[in-house]
Amino acid sequence: MVSRDRRRVVLGIITGAHGIRGEVRLKSFTEDPAAIAEYGPLRTSTGDRLEIKALRPVKNGFVAQIDGIVDRNQAEALKGIELFLERDKLPDTEDEEFYHADLIGLVAVTVTGEHVGKVIAVHDFGAGDLLEIDRGGDSELIAFTAKVVPTVDIAGGRIVVDAEAMAQEEKED
Repeated sequence: MVSRDRRRVVLGIITGAHGIRGEVRLKSFTEDPAAIAEYGPLRTSTGDRLEIKALRPVKNGFVAQIDGIVDRNQAEALKGIELFLERDKLPDTEDEEFYHADLIGLVAVTVTGEHVGKVIAVHDFGAGDLLEIDRGGDSELIAFTAKVVPTVDIAGGRIVVDAEAMAQEEKED
């Protein structure tokens, strides 16, 4: 996920309290979900610092101990809080690998240069990444494959969508 401030990336969200000792339920958006605890202190949208002291997996996420949170009331107050990390603190990506945060906001054009829309989200429902493209009020999901999206130009602020390859993939499904 990405915040409106492109210098920060949302790594997770606190989804509620767990138990009476201040633990929270946490959903991680990192490639390795457990790695969220390895980034060190994270920030909230208001700039508050939160540090994950311990993390254990549970169904649909994790239970985390946050430094300084010692009771259920404090934990409940954190529900819905997004956890951010500065973009420049994330490791560099490999070739043909992208952070979702870097894709969101890119303009989508066809191979002939026609405007398609803008990337507004990246989804993975289990069969591979999908880009959600805002087409001026309506949105469309397209497969994020090398055939359908042959060019990702982060510096240029655009992706190229191959409509023929997209139609072919739709026929194969």
